[in-house]
Amino acid sequence: MTSVESPVKVELAVRQHLVDLTVRMAWYLDHQQWDLMPTLFTPEVSLDYTSLNGGEVTAVSRDVMIGKWRENRTPLDATQHLLSNHLVTFTGDESAHGTAMFQATHRKANDQGGPLWTLGGEYHYTFSAGGGTWLIGGLAMNILWADGNRNIRDLR
Repeated sequence: MTSVESPVKVELAVRQHLVDLTVRMAWYLDHQQWDLMPTLFTPEVSLDYTSLNGGEVTAVSRDVMIGKWRENRTPLDATQHLLSNHLVTFTGDESAHGTAMFQATHRKANDQGGPLWTLGGEYHYTFSAGGGTWLIGGLAMNILWADGNRNIRDLR
């Protein structure tokens, strides 16, 4: 007799995989594991940081996105991105939407103000399973609050 996984077990496994993608994104960023970051994203990513910087939603290559993250993260002493309250909704056989609450703390000792800048809000993710591998294809940040010295990201 052969064993077939139930659709519920498969869905739960995929949900956990999608949550893991988001957690790995935060981990790799905080630990500057830039070489692992591309394994999480589609070749092109819809990126929405309008709640932080204004502007427009953009489609960028994952390499450009990761390069910009690296440029912003490297001068800081440390970052810590905490994620919670993950929700995943399947929107098709190979597509899903996810949300998570975040708190992102950035640290840079300096003589021009406080050493911390902390943001809190929501991340919205789109996922796709092209070729059978689930990846993050879109990321939107919705800031709900901020505290501290935003200027530390501009100090070199």
